[in-house]
This record gives sequence, structure tokens and C-alpha cells, in this order.
Amino acid sequence: MNVQAYLMFNGRTEEALAFYTQAIGAEVTALMRFGEAPEPPPPGMIPEGWDDKVMHSSFRVGDAELMASDGCQSGEAGFAGISLALTVASPQEAEQRFAALAEGGTVTMPLGPTFFAPAFGTLTDRFGVAWLVVVATH
Repeated sequence: MNVQAYLMFNGRTEEALAFYTQAIGAEVTALMRFGEAPEPPPPGMIPEGWDDKVMHSSFRVGDAELMASDGCQSGEAGFAGISLALTVASPQEAEQRFAALAEGGTVTMPLGPTFFAPAFGTLTDRFGVAWLVVVATH
């Protein structure tokens, strides 16, 4: 059994994938556009002109495989009630990844030492995805 996050970017998936590739070293492992589907979607299911938008994608960050789509609507993506936790090996890597993810976003707790980790911080990226960045303590 496996649970994976499936992120709906409401028309911004390609931009998000490029951002995560640069910011945290994500690797896109699959991508299919609505116009490439073997069967067309039911009438009215997706906005007009979305043939080039992402119907489905997968991307890897470290050992985690996440999925993403432009979904079936435009407008602001809503990611309320969920955060992605990015665990890194060192405070230096935490600083690098945190700064990259925060670019164009909002820092909600600055990165710093805590009682449970050498570095921990929270932010919401430019796409509205909330992140926890933490240094592993093995």
C-alpha cells in the first residue's frame, strides 16, 4: 500500500514543475496533456483551450513520488489543511531549499534551530503549497 500527494495547480502545473525542479531538485517522471488523452474529456469538464494543460504528471523529490495536474478548473489552487514536509540532511541544505521554496512565497516561521531539529521552518510557496523544511536528526 502507498499514499501519495496529488496536487491540483488549476492551470499552473507546468510552471510549478519547473519551479520544483529548480528549487528542490524534483525530477519529472511522467507528463500527459489533456490533448494527448486517448479519449476526449466529457464536454464542459475542462476549460476551453486546455489541450496543452497538464492532465497528469508525476515527479520525484528524493525518495517521494508526488503527482500533479492542472485539474478541471482555473483560478486559485486551494491547498488548505495540508503541508508537505521536506526533510534534508544538513542546516546548509535546509537554508538553500527553504530560500528557494520561499522565493515568491510567504515565510510563516523563519528557518532556525528548535528543540527537535538543528533547523526547522515553514512557508507557503508561490503556488499556495505549504512546506515544512526540517533537518533530519538520526
